[in-house]
Amino acid sequence: MQLWTFFLLSFSALLPLVNPLGSALIFLGLVGPAPVGLYRSLARKIAINNIIFLGVIEILGSAILNFFGISLPIVQVSGGLVITAIGWSLLNEKDAQASAQTKQDEAEACNDATTLDLQQKTFYPFTFPVTSGPGTLVVMLTLSAHASNPSLAANILSHAGLFLSVVIISVLVYLCYAYAPRITRAIAPSTVHGIMRVMAFIVLSIGVQIAWNGFSSLLSELPRR
Repeated sequence: MQLWTFFLLSFSALLPLVNPLGSALIFLGLVGPAPVGLYRSLARKIAINNIIFLGVIEILGSAILNFFGISLPIVQVSGGLVITAIGWSLLNEKDAQASAQTKQDEAEACNDATTLDLQQKTFYPFTFPVTSGPGTLVVMLTLSAHASNPSLAANILSHAGLFLSVVIISVLVYLCYAYAPRITRAIAPSTVHGIMRVMAFIVLSIGVQIAWNGFSSLLSELPRR
């Protein structure tokens, strides 16, 4: 139960940020006209890179926090507020491609297809920041800290649920990227927009919940009169 509970929590928080459908639009624009086989090859490498990249963030998250002397409740409060702000901004976007626009801005500086081979761009910029940007890293770090538990069994199950959500989302990234030209022709932008609005509200709620858990822990540590 612990595994599936944390899987649903992580999946709901990460999906709107990775946004496979929206990112597929950016990916299509960066790659341009290309054979179907190239799209599938790039998508496979990007999905694998994404699993490794976010997996390393999950594993090293606690070590990074310990190195800087940051406690779990503080991460829950600050990370929860960041997730809440991200959810609020996603919820108030004006059009269906607004969330993808930020990623395009981040990747525009490195979009020089005439001088760089596409296969050499599978990590930067296709994996980072087009697929998993800075916001995803903040949420991943927060979820990793939130998954930490004094109980070894609960700790393993929570982190397994988080990693499983990364794998599933990366599979969705592969499917959306590999078939980006076909998907962008078949799905109306308004449909994508409606789905992302619902997911944005869930992200907002998750951020508030994580922040409240951190506040509760900090309040419980205050001396009682």
